[in-house]
Amino acid sequence: VQLQASGGGWAQAGGSLRLSCAVSGSAFSSYTMGWFRQAPGKERTFVAAVNWSGDTYYADAAKGRFTISRDNAKNTMYLQMNSLKSDDTAVYYCAARGYGGTSIYLDSEYSYWGQGTQVTVSS
Repeated sequence: VQLQASGGGWAQAGGSLRLSCAVSGSAFSSYTMGWFRQAPGKERTFVAAVNWSGDTYYADAAKGRFTISRDNAKNTMYLQMNSLKSDDTAVYYCAARGYGGTSIYLDSEYSYWGQGTQVTVSS
């Protein structure tokens, strides 16, 4: 399984960016998909996830500003980020996991990872 993240870049505070994560293979619709981010000098943290049935989960920092979605026909997951803040500056990683596991919020629960895409927000 290969994940390819794209859509990162530079935005002004208050602006928007849309990240995409394209996934290879035929099992995409069965995966729980997640976005994580890692700011310079900090640990990687959970941002949002969407499970196989479309249920969504968000970190407090993302609620109300970010929207995660998936298109099973295109094997692609998205993260629409609005009202961006300088604190959102980080490398964003997409990840996938199969059924089971104990917590959708833990990066250790995800088996497959994309290469990361840089998001820089200027205040």
